[in-house]
Amino acid sequence: MHCALHCQILEKESAVITRPEMEIGRYHWMYRSSRPHRYHHVPALRGNVSPLGIQGCFECCIKCLGGVPYASLVATILCFSGVALFCGCGHVALTGTVSILEQHFSTTASDHALLSEVIQLMQYVIYGIASFFFLYGIILLAEGFYTTSAVKELHGEFKTTACGRCISGMFVFLTYVLGVAWLGVFGFSAVPVFMFYNIWSTCEVIKSLQINMTVPGDQICVDIRQYGIIPWNAVPGKACGPILENICNTNEFYMSYHLFIVACAGAGATVIALLIYMMATTYNYAVLKFKSREDCCTKF
Repeated sequence: MHCALHCQILEKESAVITRPEMEIGRYHWMYRSSRPHRYHHVPALRGNVSPLGIQGCFECCIKCLGGVPYASLVATILCFSGVALFCGCGHVALTGTVSILEQHFSTTASDHALLSEVIQLMQYVIYGIASFFFLYGIILLAEGFYTTSAVKELHGEFKTTACGRCISGMFVFLTYVLGVAWLGVFGFSAVPVFMFYNIWSTCEVIKSLQINMTVPGDQICVDIRQYGIIPWNAVPGKACGPILENICNTNEFYMSYHLFIVACAGAGATVIALLIYMMATTYNYAVLKFKSREDCCTKF
């Protein structure tokens, strides 16, 4: 009796069918001519990948946006804008300044011959600055893409080389040098703004005196020779009263004054762009250098 009961229990246990076995049986019942299905191990999907193994549009966009060096991109746009304003407005403003000096403050060509040569040389330098910074901005942006990709994939299969780290260090040093140089350019570009502001404020004083009828405006003068841009023997060298007021009302003075202001602002924008470049390149270089040391330690 006991043996019969034990055999019944074994038969019931063997009759229990699991769910996977039921699915396999249903598959063979529906497709009788098919071969027995073999299950293979399917590796787990990494990241946001579709079941077909192809990344979706959203995932690709996120990955692409994650590799964009936003700091370098903003600095490049700001650098291009600043250099364009400085070079374009500075070139036209220098031409207007020479015209004002020749017409009102130095009628003899030999008196301002040296100044004309210097201004012409500065205009050629402006062409060179514009060309150099156009190329340098593109190179720094490309270097930003390179270093940002390296920083984003520090824990992946991406490996930096010693040559790449040296190039990044060279760009850090060169950007620091250019940043210091552009601080000097920014200060130098403020000098003509100061000069034109003094002339403009003197003209405003003359206008206010004419309105109030207190002191004649003929006694108020502006002597350009005191700024050192023309020699002391230049004739007339200064303008007083109504003559000075007429100078302030000319289109050359108005355009040159405002263009010098815009050029100074462009130089300031370039300085800010170079500061952003400094921070971005220094941070990326420091991270790459630290990662290279970490890789060397893990090898040993």
